[in-house]
Amino acid sequence: MTVLTADLYDERGDELQSVPLQFQTIGGRAQFGGPIRTVTCFEDNALLKSILSTPGDGAVLVIDGGGSLNSALMGDMIADLAVANGWSGAIINGAVRDRVAIGALDLGVKALGSNPRKSSKTGSGTADAVVEFAGVTFTPGRTVYCDEDGILVER
Repeated sequence: MTVLTADLYDERGDELQSVPLQFQTIGGRAQFGGPIRTVTCFEDNALLKSILSTPGDGAVLVIDGGGSLNSALMGDMIADLAVANGWSGAIINGAVRDRVAIGALDLGVKALGSNPRKSSKTGSGTADAVVEFAGVTFTPGRTVYCDEDGILVER
């Protein structure tokens, strides 16, 4: 999906929410988008790994890690799973690790930063529920658009 967010906002305006949080572009695909899927998990990536192990069909997984940079929610192995299963990308309100390897993959990844520390693996969290952070609501099934300028979400 190649849609420039600035042009899209000019065209659709208030039909879209603009994410003010300054995410870093980490994945090898800078422009990506698709239907939203969600997971909420705090410093624990077992649930998001299980979701990314299923067919993505071009969806974007929005991961609300509570903004924690204490440990990484995605590394190269989980990112590889996302690519193998047809996910368009991930937006991570938290940290990644293995930045260089993730940057070489055909996957869109936006995250707050990186930390080499592993997360826990208890499986705690919630999947496919409405997620809100930075004043923006991410509703499963609606569309998200990402590029170097930022992130837009359908209302």
